Amino acid sequence: MELPSVVVLPLLIVVAAGIYYVYNEVLQFMSKSLVRNKVVVITDAVSGVGSECAQLFHKGGARLVLCGTSWDKLESLFDSLTSDADPKETFAPKLVILDFSDMESMEEVVSEVVECYGCVDVLVCNSSMKLKAPVQSVSLELDRNIMDINYFGPSTLAKGILPTMISRRSGHILLVNSIQGRLAVPFRSSYAASKHAAQAFFDCLRAEVEEYGVSVSTISHTFINATTPEPEAKGPAKPVGGLAAFIASKLTHGVSPSALANEIVRTVNRKRKEVLLAHPIPRVALHLRSLFPPFLFSVLAAGVKDSVMAEQM
Repeated sequence: MELPSVVVLPLLIVVAAGIYYVYNEVLQFMSKSLVRNKVVVITDAVSGVGSECAQLFHKGGARLVLCGTSWDKLESLFDSLTSDADPKETFAPKLVILDFSDMESMEEVVSEVVECYGCVDVLVCNSSMKLKAPVQSVSLELDRNIMDINYFGPSTLAKGILPTMISRRSGHILLVNSIQGRLAVPFRSSYAASKHAAQAFFDCLRAEVEEYGVSVSTISHTFINATTPEPEAKGPAKPVGGLAAFIASKLTHGVSPSALANEIVRTVNRKRKEVLLAHPIPRVALHLRSLFPPFLFSVLAAGVKDSVMAEQM
């Protein structure tokens, strides 16, 4: 007996939904089993993305080392993780003060992080400082501060922890970067420069440590929603118009902290080398940057000129 055609489509939808549900349940179970007992270090753990990551890794049974610039916020995160946790299934996190703007303290911080458990299985470099301003209004001091937090800090921490991973011939270093490490837009010169530098460093590192069994991953995402507004230097950036405005708006049409945190956990479990977390328009812009750079440059420059003319009228 054949099923009526009006029943086939709903039935297929129900079956597909069931398969998708089972698939997700299996992935979640595997995620927990893969990170259990692993020593996971998360920088800027008190941020939106960092705290979401901490929740996921903690539930999975990881031994967490949470880093941040505020001891009060770290303790608050500690309380939220441990208040309802089962001590038989989870571990109480270790807390470490880490401020990438204070590079002189990095040697001591690296030692403290390693001493928490004697080794590190996963390092999640999550710290970032954003800036939106015209080039001529950004001071050298601000340039250096952004480079410390976005590039020198993560690279120094990675180099400090790397010897323990090489000696054990295992480990995973993950950089939460930005799509602007691969594609720069106007009024983000310092930020994009620091992200390009970080991308290049971790790309080189990946090739150099692969023979030692150490994995290196980068996640390039667009703007993270639900974050504090970006600081502006003197002479706030002017809005771009036309096609450039459309591209810029899509570049900042971002992802939620929870979605990015879930992708971080998946990347750690699957050891993916590079992940692009972006909508179609930023992806197209990346291809234009590679295949037709003069066209993309013209569009961005025209958008800046249009905004200047509109402001003068």
